[in-house]
Amino acid sequence: MSDKNSNAKAKGLQRRSSKRVTMTDIAREAGCSQATVSFVLNQSSTVKLSTKTKERILQAVQKLGYVSSSKKATTTPIRSKSIGFIVDQLATSPEAINAIEGVCHAAQANGFLVLVSQTLGSTETEAETIQAMVAQGVSMLVFMTIFTRKIELSSKVYELDIPVLLLNCYSASKTLPTVIPSEVAGGQRSTQHLIKKGHRRIAIITGELWMEAAQDRLKGYRRALATADIPFDSSLVVEGDWSASSGYEATNKLLGLKNIPTAIFCQNDRTAIGCYEALKEAGLNIPRDMSVIGFDDEDISRHLHPQLTTSILPHRAMGQWAVEQFENLLNSDQSHHAIVKIECSLIERESVAKPRNT
Repeated sequence: MSDKNSNAKAKGLQRRSSKRVTMTDIAREAGCSQATVSFVLNQSSTVKLSTKTKERILQAVQKLGYVSSSKKATTTPIRSKSIGFIVDQLATSPEAINAIEGVCHAAQANGFLVLVSQTLGSTETEAETIQAMVAQGVSMLVFMTIFTRKIELSSKVYELDIPVLLLNCYSASKTLPTVIPSEVAGGQRSTQHLIKKGHRRIAIITGELWMEAAQDRLKGYRRALATADIPFDSSLVVEGDWSASSGYEATNKLLGLKNIPTAIFCQNDRTAIGCYEALKEAGLNIPRDMSVIGFDDEDISRHLHPQLTTSILPHRAMGQWAVEQFENLLNSDQSHHAIVKIECSLIERESVAKPRNT
């Protein structure tokens, strides 16, 4: 071999040997995930790995000559400018997307990235997601559920040294900052709007009543009636399941009453779609013959004819609120947090008018 070829080969070997070894290289050598490598190198106390796995990773580190880019990396995770957002379901409704948009908007303004993961309600997936996000060095975790409810988090969550916030869900202990919609006030405001227009016989089509949102909006409805000295009539309350088809069926049931209502409060906009269809099939004009009000302010509410009066479900604002708490929580040792409720603002459109005979 010529001296020229020998020199070229030596330079190539030098270039390859000087290439920085990464956690991905270690994971490939050890036959495990990069997250597992990160847990071992960061000496994470929140993840229990077998001694055999740890030894295999450390042997790969020694063999490949891995050198940490920071002395801190071998003891604690390096905090990145990122926020971990964990939600049980993404695709069933726009609420999660709206919350993510709110988080992203506030995060970008503060120089953060947002990492999003869906658990599909699996506690095992939730635990793995938390571990992975902590290994990535997120600065904060935001937990969201698609419908408002009480949740039980793993005890590991309370041991994390980063802020953890709850969005659209809450824990019994109230030890974590929490934000939810003001559902009772939203139901009350919607009903009061109809009362102010002169309606006295107001029906309501609820969602599934095992859900807190349906219960709270119904509670607001009843509170508004009581405040206006309007007797509660159980025949005007029909339970649905949030769908357009249940709105259609419930409206037909209300139209079958001897004394039909003059207004219908649908607990979400999808229910209102079915309500519109049933009313139009019956030859009734909205809002001349029947006023209709919805809830959630989905995109469809602006495309119905007439456009639907509805209330905003404030998930976008809730997401922004969560990010805005970051700095305060870093400097706080508060162990108890009151639940923050954000207003469900009413959007007045063309589906509500005075009763025809007034």
